[in-house]
Amino acid sequence: MSDRGGEEEVTSSFNWSSVTNQNKANGSTNCVWNDTSAHPFFLVVYSLVFLVGLLLNGFMMFYFCRAQQKPSSSMMIYLRNLVAADFLLCLSLPIRITNYATSSATIHQVNCNFGASVLFLNMYASIMFMGYIAANRYLKVVQPLGTHILQSVRVTYIISTVTWVFLLAVTCSYVILSFHTQEPFTSVPVSCQGFHSGQHTLLFRIIHVSSTVMFLCVLVSLVFFYYSTSRRVLLAQQRQPASSNSMKLARSRRNMLVLVSVFCFCFSPYHLIRLPKAFLWMHCSWSKVFYYGMELTVVMSVLNVCLDPVIYFILCKGFRNQLRLGVVRGN
Repeated sequence: MSDRGGEEEVTSSFNWSSVTNQNKANGSTNCVWNDTSAHPFFLVVYSLVFLVGLLLNGFMMFYFCRAQQKPSSSMMIYLRNLVAADFLLCLSLPIRITNYATSSATIHQVNCNFGASVLFLNMYASIMFMGYIAANRYLKVVQPLGTHILQSVRVTYIISTVTWVFLLAVTCSYVILSFHTQEPFTSVPVSCQGFHSGQHTLLFRIIHVSSTVMFLCVLVSLVFFYYSTSRRVLLAQQRQPASSNSMKLARSRRNMLVLVSVFCFCFSPYHLIRLPKAFLWMHCSWSKVFYYGMELTVVMSVLNVCLDPVIYFILCKGFRNQLRLGVVRGN
């Protein structure tokens, strides 16, 4: 249904909002699906994720801050960075929650310019560091008696720093361009794409294609690491079923499976819908599908902040021992 300047009465809880600013890239009208009936649901879900995620990741931050000042292993460095990414994402969720709780144009604009950018930053930081953790575990399997150069503390710090600098540069470029190219609008669009100009849309597509390629590279790597580890477990069990080496490989396969499962559950649905959305969102016939699809898959990706502590528990032996000690003292 189209909004015809108030002359046509809207009888349902949603309407089509035809934003009047023209896209400079293709000259087409920017159609946005304006359905706010699901906002209470997302408000409750994000609030629960925020509370649970803040509690779990706050506890993990407390643990890592109390632990040794300089991590002695590459795994601990990557886990600390993953915790930092999840904790920062938790801190950004109140912006998204407020956006669902109010119809303020200012809040919506802040969410699109800052909230969505912080979500992008920490989501891809999580994706990259989960990939690094999987690679680290795989190198531990293929070289159990030695240390690969990529597992050295120095190289790990360099990789972590380069990752954060790269993601921050992309995020800052996106935010700066948002402010400089944003065009006036006559109605507040529900989707952030309603704020995009022609230049912004081009950068938006480039970033989405590049980040999707990044995600696919990490996904393929994770699947390869799990497949290769599983083959090694099978061969070891055929040779010596009850050996300690066979049991260690089995634990490595279990850890890799947990990592791959969390990764696929949280990030695969989001990327399946986001890339086509970057190119088809201006078509009014697709707006409804993309709106609901993106909202649901973003929730799944944000659930990462609640599922990552499972990875910490499995991969961090010191954390498990500390947790058991706390339980024993409590009893």
